[in-house]
Amino acid sequence: MLFSSAVRNSAAVLALGLGLSACGGQSADTAKAASSAPAASAASDAATASGKTYKIALNAEFAPFESMSTDGKIEGFDVDVMNAMAKVGGFNVEYKHQPWEGLFTTINTGNADAIISAVTMTDERKQTMAFTDPYYTITQIVLVPQGKSVASVNDLKNLDKVGVVTGQTGDLAVQKILGATSDKIVRYETFALAAKEIENGSVDAVVSDSAVVANYVKLNSSKGFTMVKVPDFTEEHYGIAVAKDNQELLTVFNAALKQVKDSGEYQKIADKYFAH
Repeated sequence: MLFSSAVRNSAAVLALGLGLSACGGQSADTAKAASSAPAASAASDAATASGKTYKIALNAEFAPFESMSTDGKIEGFDVDVMNAMAKVGGFNVEYKHQPWEGLFTTINTGNADAIISAVTMTDERKQTMAFTDPYYTITQIVLVPQGKSVASVNDLKNLDKVGVVTGQTGDLAVQKILGATSDKIVRYETFALAAKEIENGSVDAVVSDSAVVANYVKLNSSKGFTMVKVPDFTEEHYGIAVAKDNQELLTVFNAALKQVKDSGEYQKIADKYFAH
């Protein structure tokens, strides 16, 4: 199912004329042209992308980064960031909801041009895809029900069942602690399903991305869940993924992301979703 955001930018691409200096020194015109190099680069990137429509794959089951509204619209932090990038970059985007399992293959099969779906940049993933500059920083965090206490990795080892989302970074982190084939690990297709099993008492804890867990606790404040930061989990960074050989699109996205950050628009979007 394809969802169109069709973010269009009507701004014209600037054409920059660079003056040539005489041999043996830098003229005033040359110095002025040199100082305009970043603007020229941004204009060149915009020209490359102008009017193009990029297919963006995501898994809309990971609020607040991406989720499906009641009327079937894909929304969230990632969507707002990409829409802002499209606006300043002069390109259009179409969003395609995909199951997490198989999401990464979309950029190599041509089903999508890019993935923005709270994807943590790891060395393993960098072998098969390329990433933009980081656009969000998180860590893994433990969600526990009322009455449970987890303060360290050793505490996780002593639990009977730990829930994770299949293939996500929380899954990989717990595998390192308990072992990839441990029968203590219970895998779910979505974070919402994993969290529901805590309520049912089927698992003792769930490990997932900090912002996602925080959002769930906020929306379910009456249920007595606790969010536990374990020192062993280090910072991770989200990036927008493209095919490994698609340097052109990577350049376009990096230029647009920088503009969104530099303009203050990124912070406005972050405050909308994460400000307390």
